[in-house]
Amino acid sequence: MFDFRKPANILLTITAILVLFGLGFNVGRQYDEGKFEAKFKNFKTTPSIYSGKADIDFSLFWDVWDRLDQRFVSKDRLDPQTMYYGAIKGMVAALDDPYTFFLTPNENKQSKDDLGGLFEGIGAQLGLKEGRIAVIAPIKSSPAERAGIQSGDIIIKVNNESTSDWPLQKAVSKIRGPKGTKVVLTIFRSGEEKTFSIIRDEIKVPSVELDHKNDIAIIKLNRFGDDTNSEWDKHIVEVSNEWKANKIKGMILDVRDNPGGFLQSAIYISSEFLPRGVVVVRQEYKDKRKAQIFNVDRDGKLLDIPLVVLINNGSASASEIVSGALRDHKRARLVGVKSFGKGSIQEALDLTGGSGLHVTIAKWVLPNGDWINGKGITPDIKVDNEKSDGKNTLAKDKDAQLDKALETVLK
Repeated sequence: MFDFRKPANILLTITAILVLFGLGFNVGRQYDEGKFEAKFKNFKTTPSIYSGKADIDFSLFWDVWDRLDQRFVSKDRLDPQTMYYGAIKGMVAALDDPYTFFLTPNENKQSKDDLGGLFEGIGAQLGLKEGRIAVIAPIKSSPAERAGIQSGDIIIKVNNESTSDWPLQKAVSKIRGPKGTKVVLTIFRSGEEKTFSIIRDEIKVPSVELDHKNDIAIIKLNRFGDDTNSEWDKHIVEVSNEWKANKIKGMILDVRDNPGGFLQSAIYISSEFLPRGVVVVRQEYKDKRKAQIFNVDRDGKLLDIPLVVLINNGSASASEIVSGALRDHKRARLVGVKSFGKGSIQEALDLTGGSGLHVTIAKWVLPNGDWINGKGITPDIKVDNEKSDGKNTLAKDKDAQLDKALETVLK
């Protein structure tokens, strides 16, 4: 069985790209330290370790490095570690894949914190829409939600700095910050610019939340992270017991605004509702390698419970795998609006000094053969929620999507 977690296969939208500057490689050379300021003298360099697969002369790289040191106006900004990481970012960015990126140690920690559900910031899940920084969804009860940030908002400025051509991780880094500090976002919504001043706070997001309404169990799945499977199991035992005792009539799985996470967790969740052996997802490669098929390999507890899945344009990657698999096997009906549309799989690698590398290794395809990348999944029943200007929180009695799901699951 493929090891999903070391390194991990992930389908994240939140930390999608890293591009800063320059083109370079993880190599060094001997150079005249006399050209550099004292702080450069402690920066370790080694002879080139390039494998020789291509004939590359790195003298240009070091020539640029030297000239920056000699001529750049702000000497205090000539930090060798930052320049080194920036060069690696540029090399990875040259592949022109939005989901293949290098992370500095701090950024790698942030990525892991996302999957663990604890971080400091404004509480908004970010993604890319047509190359622009977009809000997938504000987190429930977060500073972003309280300020009025909405799904679909395009962030055009952070602290009055334009986000044009920003990679996603740069936006994440700029918007995050210590609890109690302020960040100012300028967003574009419905043809207008709006400005929001937001005080950052500690954000803790549970993976799984259980509620009930009208004799229906409602499970809200917020992400596919480190603790999702264990949290899921705890709630599913309760739902399963209620179902067996005829205390509930059905279930709604709400993956609205769920940006994704671990592929392994998506398969685990899907397996709760599908019989052993059926296909959940296929992992396909561009080269001649054979596609890898992931089937249900455990006995689910809710194989016959009436089920509806709620999706929206913030449902991405792993959320789309679960939704699509349940739809394709006619196990559930989908209610809401079209999902985000991310169909690639990344391998997460931990590197020297705490840095990391996420590499797109394959695309994933639903059981019926659909590749939903850039297209999303269209629900069986389309229902949109109207939002009042400046508000993104929907009271349950005004949640038309949930109301339709409650109606549909009982049919």
